[in-house]
Formats: sequence, C-alpha cells, structure tokens
Amino acid sequence: MSENQHQDPFEDRLGAALRVTGDSFDADRAALAAGGRIRGRRARLRRRAGVLGGAAGIALVGVGGALLLPGGGDSAGPQQASVAAPPRATTASPAPTASFSGDDLVQALKELLPEGTVSEEQAQGTGPGLPPYAHVVFDDGEGAAAVGISLDRVEPGSRDVRERTTCPDRTIVAYDDCTTSRLADGSVLMVYQGYEYPDRRVDTKWWSADLVTARGQHVSVSEWNAPAEKDAAITRPQPPLSPAELQKVVTAEVWRRVVDAIPEDPKAGAKAKASQSAAPSRRPEASGEAIGRTLVSLLPDGVDVVSRGEQETGYAYLVLDDGEGSSLVQINVQPDMRDVADQLYGSAGTRPDGTLVATSQGPGEKGGAGVVMWTADTMRPGGLRVVISAFNSGAQHEDATRDAPALTMEQLEKIALSPEWDRLR
Repeated sequence: MSENQHQDPFEDRLGAALRVTGDSFDADRAALAAGGRIRGRRARLRRRAGVLGGAAGIALVGVGGALLLPGGGDSAGPQQASVAAPPRATTASPAPTASFSGDDLVQALKELLPEGTVSEEQAQGTGPGLPPYAHVVFDDGEGAAAVGISLDRVEPGSRDVRERTTCPDRTIVAYDDCTTSRLADGSVLMVYQGYEYPDRRVDTKWWSADLVTARGQHVSVSEWNAPAEKDAAITRPQPPLSPAELQKVVTAEVWRRVVDAIPEDPKAGAKAKASQSAAPSRRPEASGEAIGRTLVSLLPDGVDVVSRGEQETGYAYLVLDDGEGSSLVQINVQPDMRDVADQLYGSAGTRPDGTLVATSQGPGEKGGAGVVMWTADTMRPGGLRVVISAFNSGAQHEDATRDAPALTMEQLEKIALSPEWDRLR
C-alpha cells in the first residue's frame, strides 16, 4: 500500500518565541551540532508545514505537525497507511540490550551503503546523553554526499507517529515526491524527496526515510546531493541513495536493536508526572478542524473556498478565489502566550481592551515570484494569540496569481479580532 503526494518545505526560522522546556544541559558542542542537524530534519519539515512566516519577523510556537486534509482537498486516498492504531499486542518494550558505540553505528551504516568511499565520520552511541546517530560523507564516484541516521523512541499510535510518517500538504510544502506505506510487520514507512531550502535559493536536495515500528522504534535516514546539508557546493544531480535504497537502509534490523539499547531517561517519568500535576495554566489548543470552520464563517461575501486543510490543533488554511485568482489564507490560534508577548509584539499597537495588534505587509518568503504576504497578528489580554496571513498566490512557493491577496488588511484584522476565537475550546 502506498500514497503519493507532492509538496515543498516551509521556512526554517522558529525565532525568539520558541518556548524552552526541560533542564539545561552541557554537551560536547561538536557532537551536539552534528547530532542535532540530523535529528532536526524531520522536526523542521513538520514546522514548515504549520508555521506562518514573517509576521513582523515573528515565528510561531507550538504548531508543528503533519497536515490533515478533509474531504475534497488533497486528502490521502484509501490506500494510505493508517498510523493511528498499530497492533496493540506488540507494543511492550523489550528488556534493555547491550549498548552500541558510535563506531558500531558508523560501521553498520557503512555496511548498508552501496560501493563507495566514506569520510568525515561522526557518531553518538547509545550511552547516556544525546540520542544515537551517525553521519558520514559518502562518495560512490558520482560526487560526495552527506548521509545521516538518527534513532529514538516514540509512543505507538501517538500524534508524534502521525507527524513523522504523514506526507505534508502540497499547498504548504513543495517537494518532488513522498510515499507512505505500511509494511508487513506493521511498521509505517515514509520516503520523502524534497529540498533543504524552502525558497530553493540553492538547489540542495534533501531526501529522507522515516520508519516507525509497531513498538515505537523510530529510525530516520537523510541524504543530500552535497557533502553537507547547508553551505556546501552541490556535487551531484541527486542524492546517492534511490528511494528503494533508502528503504533498505532504514528498515535494516540492526537499527531496531540500537533503539532497544537506548537507556530509559530516569527523569522522563518524573517530568511527565510533574507536568500532569501542575496547575492547568493554559487552555488546550483548538482543533485545526474547528479553526478552519470558524475561519470560513468569518469570510466576507464574494469569496469561494477552493481548497482547505489543517493540522490536528492550532492551524488551518484556506485557498480562496474571488474571481481574480487563487489566494492562500492561513491562520494560527494559540492559547496563553503572555510569557512571550514582549518578544513577539514589542511596540505593537494596543486596543482599549488591552489586545495587542501588529500588522505587516511584505514580500513572500518561499521563492514564489511576485508573492506578497499580508499579516494581522493579535493577542488578547488573556494571552490568546490569533495570527492570520494572506497571499496573492494559492501557495507561497508558487508564483503570484494576482496583484494582492483576496482579503484586505482591514478584513484580516477584523477576522483576527473576532470574538469567535475566544469561544473555541
């Protein structure tokens, strides 16, 4: 079973608004950088799928995730792998096994690669600290290319699993190909062929394969057509591993043993318990479906909804047409954001009721020729943040289809300030 869709990444900027959770830590900076680059690929793709870009230089918080499309849009067909409910009988974790060193991981990766030379080896084993990873530069004679693998655990059947194995929405993320399939053992595999830079300012290709087993073992392999993910000259037309070869590497049995050998974090249970017992200071995020439905109800007369999509929570988009061409409108609704209000709004205007309002009009950021982005960013006194942006194109990475967005700045501000958002739960 497989599902093909096509899309391109969103921006790679989180900005100062990102919440920092968990304890501070010290780590080897070189290892942290190398491991973080590899592990961050999938998280970055998810962020690009749901983060509004550029509102007065503001990045949004808490909106990562794969987009879920309702009927009538670019929704997945009946053959897409369901990742919500993997087999329950096999979800128990095994007893810890022998540890793997960084050299073990590099050797295992090298044995799975085609004929060629390997250099610039970096790795972290399964000991305490960073999750395990390996990173090499591989050359099969056609040009040097970065190849990396990272491993961790996820909760079976969770939202995290869906995010890691669902192809993104074409309206938001432009890429060449993406397939999701369920394997015979119940694992879910996503193979993605896209680009490192969302605006394609450099044509560095980023291909990846993500495997999540029924027990929550997560293996992610990434490759590029350059010897480094960023700031390196392109050395070959395509990354070295074909989609079939990516699948062979990511599904190798050795990686599941590596995941099983990752030590349990003794602080994880305590942190989860503390989080659950803490006073509920924030209201939960509204569902993407409810946000999209509310946005439709607030549209002015004379515009038609061509397509729509949403994340599970916090984000939705519409593609509108008022007879003048397609226009993307996207919105984030975030609960209590008061702790970062100063970073987000600075000297923004304040309404009599205390609501902060920042507006901006500028160029698009995803490479579409002539694309402009108009944004109204608001925060209620209680911290509810509503940010809406409109574009003069049906997708940011596509060229402009009209002179201005389908909604005026006045209409965007009116929608963002509507009391309907306060009623969402």
